[in-house]
Amino acid sequence: MSDIKQFVTDDMVTTGDFELEERHSLRRVAGLSTELTDVTEVEYRQLRLERVVLVGVWTDGTVADADNSMIELAALAETAGSEVLEGLVQRRRAIDPATFIGRGKVDELKDAVVNTGADTVICDGELSPSQLRNLEERLNVKVVDRTALILDIFAQHAKSKEGKAQVELAQLQYLVPRLRGWGMTLSRQAGGSGSGAGGGVGLRGPGETKLEIDRRRINTRIAKLRREIKAMRIIRDTKRASRARNEVPGVAIAGYTNAGKSSLLNRLTGAGVLVENALFATLDPTTRRARAADGREYTLSDTVGFVRHLPHQIVEAFRSTLEEVAGADLVLHVVDGAHPNPAEQVRAVREVLADVDADRVPELLVVNKIDMADPETLLMIKRDWPGVMFVSAHTGEGIEELRAAIEERLPRPAIELRAVVPYDRGDLVDRVHRLGEVLSTEHGEGGTLVHVRVPRGLAAELQPYVQ
Repeated sequence: MSDIKQFVTDDMVTTGDFELEERHSLRRVAGLSTELTDVTEVEYRQLRLERVVLVGVWTDGTVADADNSMIELAALAETAGSEVLEGLVQRRRAIDPATFIGRGKVDELKDAVVNTGADTVICDGELSPSQLRNLEERLNVKVVDRTALILDIFAQHAKSKEGKAQVELAQLQYLVPRLRGWGMTLSRQAGGSGSGAGGGVGLRGPGETKLEIDRRRINTRIAKLRREIKAMRIIRDTKRASRARNEVPGVAIAGYTNAGKSSLLNRLTGAGVLVENALFATLDPTTRRARAADGREYTLSDTVGFVRHLPHQIVEAFRSTLEEVAGADLVLHVVDGAHPNPAEQVRAVREVLADVDADRVPELLVVNKIDMADPETLLMIKRDWPGVMFVSAHTGEGIEELRAAIEERLPRPAIELRAVVPYDRGDLVDRVHRLGEVLSTEHGEGGTLVHVRVPRGLAAELQPYVQ
């Protein structure tokens, strides 16, 4: 059986392969006008990130922390489809409230933009509307912050209806406070006092600025999206309740983006979901059934990846999806063993899990990519986190040990009993094997004698045959 599963995973074209080919064939769309003819344009508003300069402010931590943050920002920019030309970091006690970086550093940044021919500057932090406006006026190029960059990547990678709605909601919530008029076109009012170009007979009245119209349309769209996501959440809750009613244990795979969660799901279940060496390659959760060595069924769910300073708009919009983790019986916390600072990854993931009330779920820490990791780093991880599992989803090393550890931590069925099940109730025996833990079986004249641990609902069905 395992050989067949391996053949399916390695040698056949999967759904993930098709998705990856489709994603790589897409060309990015240049930045659209800020004037909205229709509010739904926001969903397709992709940032024009072609040639970029990165800039960050280092306020605390070590030099290595600052470097790792900029390396991650560069990876995010490349995932969004841009070419990183240069990166600048400024050491400051606090972020400048007007321009993010110091006034003198802005001039140095402008020189870097001119010399490299960049058309976009990406800041390693979330900028206020005034900071965005001031930097764009000084630099004369598009300025994007870390939050907008992550939202742009999410917009490119969302595939399902729920995922697209969640991303659009997050984009709109981010956009509302940052709407600003450029020139007279967006600030002119429809009404007036009767004098000037904007007034006259039939045009008097309070009027609305173009900015106000955009804001009203966006708020209307936000309300509609929230209703749609709420309806989708009911469907998700119904499926979760069905699994809970049948007492099927659930395992959620969580972790930092690009830690190898989807690869691990494919290796454990042969799911064939999309795998790509890129940040936030997976946004739409995937759930697959797996079977323990004793025959019990359980589910494995892949979830959206986390990142340091994950935008709160994303956490709120994806809350219904992330609650899959909170409702699980076990969290498989996957860590990238090849990352220079895995401890920072673990801290960032646990912060998000606490935000969605999933920090109380039992956790199994799994270090992936050990085939690419530094042996000294692995030794430090083993010392700092006793009980951690080491695997490679790429080579398969440690997978069987991980599978055994998962099964050992699955909740045991509540009720132990002995019953003689008639041979014409083979369906009941099959459910016992799928949902319960079979301790022994024996075939007799009256039926199949089973010694099992089963959930309460199944125990009630077996009650007429209990000895």
